[in-house]
Amino acid sequence: MRYHGEEAARLVELKILTRQVKGRLLEFSDHPLIMGVVNVTPDSFFDGGRFFDAAAAVAHALRLVEEGADLLDIGAESTRPGADVVNEAEECRRAIPVVTAVAKAVTIPVSIDTSKAAVARAALDAGASLVNDVTALRGDSAMADLIAKAGAGIVLMHMQGTPRTMQQAPRYDDVVVEISEFFEERISFATAHGIARRQIILDPGIGFGKLLGHNLTVLAQLNQFLQFDCPLMVGVSQKAFLGKLVNRPVQERQWATAAAVAMAVDRGAGIIRVHDVRAMKDVVQVAAAVRRQTREVMKTRHA
Repeated sequence: MRYHGEEAARLVELKILTRQVKGRLLEFSDHPLIMGVVNVTPDSFFDGGRFFDAAAAVAHALRLVEEGADLLDIGAESTRPGADVVNEAEECRRAIPVVTAVAKAVTIPVSIDTSKAAVARAALDAGASLVNDVTALRGDSAMADLIAKAGAGIVLMHMQGTPRTMQQAPRYDDVVVEISEFFEERISFATAHGIARRQIILDPGIGFGKLLGHNLTVLAQLNQFLQFDCPLMVGVSQKAFLGKLVNRPVQERQWATAAAVAMAVDRGAGIIRVHDVRAMKDVVQVAAAVRRQTREVMKTRHA
């Protein structure tokens, strides 16, 4: 793969970033972090129901840590296309016992995947240090102030529409430009509410309000989002756009996921959110090594 001009410069100048997540420091350098997914739901698209029981969810989380996860993302409301809304009491009932048990048992950061401030507050009190908000602080007016006061990390994800409506004919004039404008506005909103930039992680939301071509374009031009000097989180694991490309059901998309993960790492992803930690950690290690070597070659050529 050849890099030219501005793209080459961006590759050479990729910065070592740190992020504060509730008093803890995450470093994003040449080796992306692996975020393991723990779905405490009956209806998630990949593993819905397998870990709906709290004990099963905790055991799964601990297994992901053994396999090499650097972070865990615990969610109790499915955000698959067409998913039904879960009320905050039920979401807390599902998530908080799992967050509590996992946070006590592991030393790595725990994330809560929620757009509800009440759920996020309970999870942070239970030991979580990061909030993964698919609405990017648009879903609950109390979320921004909560994150600012708690000093928690926050993932701001791009999504056109809501999980229930997002795949109903999404359209863009230029998907990369529009996501960039969204990030700029959301970062401004967050910092205006007292959230420090060092708390912010960005996610372009692959599969959220995007058709196949949109997803491929976002992945191909992922490094365009490095302009914000925020770590990029990317979730491609087992997703429908991969199924369309390889014509395989959700349980048979591991190799397609591996290819997309490698592309994301090559283009600057700082966190890779996956279901299969053991296999994808190998993919990340190889892709990151190639990325490091490419950067060294580019530095030498531009010296």
